[in-house]
Amino acid sequence: EPKLQTELYKTYWRPMERAFGQAAYVVHFDAFMRHYLTAKTGEIPNVREVYVAFKTFARGLKGDTRDLVADIHAYASYYCAMALGTEADAPLKQAFHDLRELKVDVAYPFLLDVYHDYKQGRLVSEEVLRIVRLVESYVFRRAICAIPTNSLNKTFAGLSRALKKDRSLESVQAALLLLPSYRRFPKDEEFQREIKLRDLYNFRSRSYWLRRLENDKRRERVEEFTIEHIMPQNENLSAKWREELGSDWQRIHKELLHTLGNLTLTRYNSRYSDRPFAEKRDIEDGFKHSPLYLNIGLGQCEKWDEAAIRARADRLADLAVQVWQAPALPEEVLAV
Repeated sequence: EPKLQTELYKTYWRPMERAFGQAAYVVHFDAFMRHYLTAKTGEIPNVREVYVAFKTFARGLKGDTRDLVADIHAYASYYCAMALGTEADAPLKQAFHDLRELKVDVAYPFLLDVYHDYKQGRLVSEEVLRIVRLVESYVFRRAICAIPTNSLNKTFAGLSRALKKDRSLESVQAALLLLPSYRRFPKDEEFQREIKLRDLYNFRSRSYWLRRLENDKRRERVEEFTIEHIMPQNENLSAKWREELGSDWQRIHKELLHTLGNLTLTRYNSRYSDRPFAEKRDIEDGFKHSPLYLNIGLGQCEKWDEAAIRARADRLADLAVQVWQAPALPEEVLAV
């Protein structure tokens, strides 16, 4: 009825539009409704048929229109917290920011349910944070290990239904650990091996993983830095670089240029340019004087060759398994 329409618009729909903002409402609302329907039904609507799927869903509900619109309004606020940066809790806000950088929107249906439990008092913020970080680790590890992503949307669409609401965090950990081979959560050994070998410079969101490694040990986040190749990208390496790398310099350059051991962050990319390693290390603002965690040890390096690159990759891979942690539960808990 018109009177109810007006009341619902003023009470729920208009505040939801304002929460999105005009530009974001146009861009994000259909995506939000698709995630909402997936969370509610466990089925993923066709991207071109979201409205049709919504009508079918609405007609099947037993409650009245007010309950439905109020529920959409609540879930929209959860979506804005995750996807549009409106979260008030600082650690959660940062975790959601990292998910957006990694482009993990396939997980939103599951995380909408998690956030709903949080708002209903079934989870505290620390538990939500751990779940969000587990989702991030799961997606990032799989990407590094080149596991196909076509199963991710179905994995997250059905994950909520595998949870025990009285111990949500533990059941999320168990559900991720028990996923079958093609949906698996890569173990530490596989992840460490692959992150040292992958072309990370051309990896999606290349700045994401470097910033996560750098900021994991920091109270104040590092943001305004660019990516630096310690061994330069220039295919025509200088005589000094060829000498430093040795007779097999072409293979080393081809194999290790864009890998974990050779990449770092700096504010002085143009100043470093293609200089020999010793100059990059010793000049003003060089690696020897860098305050960045990622550059620890570079100031004490005598030369930058294959052994040095691989040694740094080993150190950073050890850090990576702590930043992107895998869930860990005793066998007896998994067996329940």
